[in-house]
Amino acid sequence: MNLRASCSLLACACITVVSCAPDKNIPPVEPAASPAFRQFVDDYFKAYFEFNPSQATGDGFHEYDSKLEDFSASAIDGRVAALRSLATRLAALQHDKLAVEESVDAEILDGQIKSELQDIEVLQTWHKNPMGYVGVPGGAIDVLMKRDFAPAQDRLRSIVARMQGIPKFLQSLKQNVAEPPKEFTDLAIRMAQGSVGFFKDSVATWAKTAEGGDKRLKKDFDAANQAVVKALEETTRYLKNDLLPKSKGSYAIGAKNFSDKLAYDDMVDIPLDRLLAIGQANLDKDYNDFVETAKLIDPTKSPAVVMKTITNDHPTENNLIPTAKNTLESIRQFIVNHKIVTIPSEVRPIVTETPPYARSGTFASMDTPGPYERKAKEAFYYVTPVEKDWTPQHKDEHLRGYSRPVLDMISIHEVYPGHFVQFLYVSKFPTKTRKLTFCSSNVEGWAHYCEQMMVEQGFGNSDPKIKLAQLSEALLRDCRYVVGIKLHTQGMRVADGAKVFVDKAFMEPANAYEEARRGAYNPTYLYYTLGKLQIYKLREDYKRAKGEAFSLETFHNEFVKQGGIPLKLMRQILLPGDTQPML
Repeated sequence: MNLRASCSLLACACITVVSCAPDKNIPPVEPAASPAFRQFVDDYFKAYFEFNPSQATGDGFHEYDSKLEDFSASAIDGRVAALRSLATRLAALQHDKLAVEESVDAEILDGQIKSELQDIEVLQTWHKNPMGYVGVPGGAIDVLMKRDFAPAQDRLRSIVARMQGIPKFLQSLKQNVAEPPKEFTDLAIRMAQGSVGFFKDSVATWAKTAEGGDKRLKKDFDAANQAVVKALEETTRYLKNDLLPKSKGSYAIGAKNFSDKLAYDDMVDIPLDRLLAIGQANLDKDYNDFVETAKLIDPTKSPAVVMKTITNDHPTENNLIPTAKNTLESIRQFIVNHKIVTIPSEVRPIVTETPPYARSGTFASMDTPGPYERKAKEAFYYVTPVEKDWTPQHKDEHLRGYSRPVLDMISIHEVYPGHFVQFLYVSKFPTKTRKLTFCSSNVEGWAHYCEQMMVEQGFGNSDPKIKLAQLSEALLRDCRYVVGIKLHTQGMRVADGAKVFVDKAFMEPANAYEEARRGAYNPTYLYYTLGKLQIYKLREDYKRAKGEAFSLETFHNEFVKQGGIPLKLMRQILLPGDTQPML
């Protein structure tokens, strides 16, 4: 019997005695589930998917497969109106007491609405970031290609329908974006160029098989694809020749917006000065640990040289993907043998290259099927290859980011027991809202926590190279934490941020610049370290509460089955009545 049922039954059983001898210890009656709130949840996601049909496809709602996003100014205005109407409805629902699960979901959706309104109205990302436009075409088509949720011909028809809207969609970039930061336009150019190749090669090759001899379908696809390639080539030229010279805007969002964004996205309300102090202290701690660990490997060399020596053992351009794939089984077996977390499925992810349209400074990522996908269950572990037009030095520096010990940490983060394992629990997430939303400090914090936790539990057999790799990943996230705050609240430039990654995280210059530039468009990418620290604090408090009954595996299982909810709400669920600070 669950806790909610127990409280309700106890309250009913005590009704006859309350009038005689009131007992202040009687639990309050748990409010019944609200049909109005259920309807609100359905309406919220319906409106969300109408504005984000590609996301709907990814989440498993295939009635949107033939539709494409509309980022015109009028559509943006319509989205704002919809969000404001939803916010008013939600506030009225929250005024009345909701059931426990609904109260959790209401807080999550309240943050989602406020975050999106901040992005549109305050930060005005749609006016400042061309990346948000050039990434849509490839993503909208790839999500229809890569998972076999319907016959290939049917998916190709949906692809044609979406492709027919891409040239008009790209016009919105020219109409909406003015004076973006140079960093945004530089990356948009890379993404647009990659998308041209994606449609010319990957999409066209897939379509040849998918059309299945249907000449009319082939004709429709060829015409649509030709128009998309032309539109993307024109967009690339526009970005280079017209927008780039005008790209003199500022990426900094300011202290208030930074704090508000953390509150909306992650339910974090720590004052900014204390937040920075926490991050700086953790950076200093991990840096000192890195120096000491490097001495164990070779006391005659500087830490940077020791790390560079380790990165000499890296994959080649041609065997990067097979090398990444080979890391997975031994990691998975370690988790099973050491009872780290229960892995509820034998399904493995597909290891492949990051699609060209998604290569915006990301080294690796996990792409899992949507929680409502009923047929196509493929999950993709993406690893970003070198670009053909890079210099030999740039290629070498990029590949050094996948040295074998570091690649183990990346695979722990992305797959076992990180993102992929958390995804495998999606069927256990208790509500629609928890299945369809996530908080970065939870999911990225969990994945980053797993790196350190695995080493602490004996992964790598105390090999200092593995420990150094774990610390190098920690330093990377620590630098993101500090650089992100300073880029957006203290006037730091991207070049200065890159120097922090070189000096404190011992990164290659090319990779360091990519990381710092990411902070320009992803302000709160401190959520990796922030989430990890919050999870460690939660685990410590949970262990204290459980006493001798504490089990690491049980804690992990309970954590991942709740969904990617803000960690403030996670504490309320795992430690009812707890009032201790999150950090």
